[in-house]
Amino acid sequence: MTPGYSLRQMAQYMLKLGTIGFGGPVALVGYMRRDLVEERKWISESDYKEGLTLSQLMPGPLAAQLGIYLGFVHYGVLGATLAGVAFVLPSFLMVIAIGAAYVAYGGLTWMQAVFYGVGAAVIGIIAISAYKLTTKSIGKDKLLWAIYLVAAAVTIVAESESVWVFLVAGLLVWLIRAPPKRWLPKGGGAPLIGFAAASENLPVAAGAASTIDWHVLAQIGIFFAEAGAFVFGSGLAIVPFLYGGVVSQHQWLTERQFVDAVAVAMITPGPVVITVGFIGYLVAGFPGATVAALATFLPCYLFTIIPAPYFRKHGKKPAIVAFVDGCTAAAIGTIAGAVVVLGKRSITDAATVAILAVTLLLLWKVKKLPEPAIVALAAVAGLVIYPLVRA
Repeated sequence: MTPGYSLRQMAQYMLKLGTIGFGGPVALVGYMRRDLVEERKWISESDYKEGLTLSQLMPGPLAAQLGIYLGFVHYGVLGATLAGVAFVLPSFLMVIAIGAAYVAYGGLTWMQAVFYGVGAAVIGIIAISAYKLTTKSIGKDKLLWAIYLVAAAVTIVAESESVWVFLVAGLLVWLIRAPPKRWLPKGGGAPLIGFAAASENLPVAAGAASTIDWHVLAQIGIFFAEAGAFVFGSGLAIVPFLYGGVVSQHQWLTERQFVDAVAVAMITPGPVVITVGFIGYLVAGFPGATVAALATFLPCYLFTIIPAPYFRKHGKKPAIVAFVDGCTAAAIGTIAGAVVVLGKRSITDAATVAILAVTLLLLWKVKKLPEPAIVALAAVAGLVIYPLVRA
């Protein structure tokens, strides 16, 4: 079947989303569904759900993986590659520019004020995206609602995402709705997806390098490859992992620098994980940023395109459909739980509650209002309000 769009159009869409898509992974996957499934109808609902499930099951940044998969749907490896690069490149260039300013001027003293406002607005954007995903994908299905609520509760309590929640949910719906007639049928059994993760103990880096230091670059490459290959979920999971290695283990950054790095990721569009580019820049300049970004995103690219053909070929079988439905319900429940977890860190006083409320009201009532406009207004509000509440 000939797709209703060209590869160039898909690349242009991903480039635009990477340039103006605020709100982190939860919001970004919501934008992809709204734009590509509902409005443009380039991607079918089933293909989107398969992509979301695969992205949740595989380690690495959620939104980037989903973008790569959607590029793969009609244009294979070339489409996946172009979609992935187009999605990540804009935010990478932005964090490089901010990193250069950060190094040149000794820190971003205004960053916390901007993040104060933007962080509250981002929670509103994520909450609306989670609501839309819930109503569209869960509906009135009691089994899926039970899975959704359990996944949300686990995320809220653990404050992290676990691949086992998705796997167990998928297996449960499969066994209830499309149980195998025999456990070991001729020609093979049900597919199992396994992961082997052997983490290395990395030597402590000598410190930030102002010139190319191949030893430091090698350490950056190994550490961020681990982050991309062995961490499941979105920024919720990868930020603690990065903190443990960057601040505690290698002592590349101070705690304040790391907090600024996370803030940079939140106020720039595209994947939150692009904070690795900012961190890499502070440690070893542009080469460090490039190595950190490549090492982080290459594993998620491979973890998407390698199993993608299987999902495309067998995704319509009843057993796979049931498995995907269960995983999707758990994934959306996890997203809803993430709203609560992130909200506890961003909604801290009456002013942030007010920014959140205004964001929700605008998104609910003004259908065509672009999210970047809301983010810009929230940034201005943060710059004005933050000095007053912290005085």
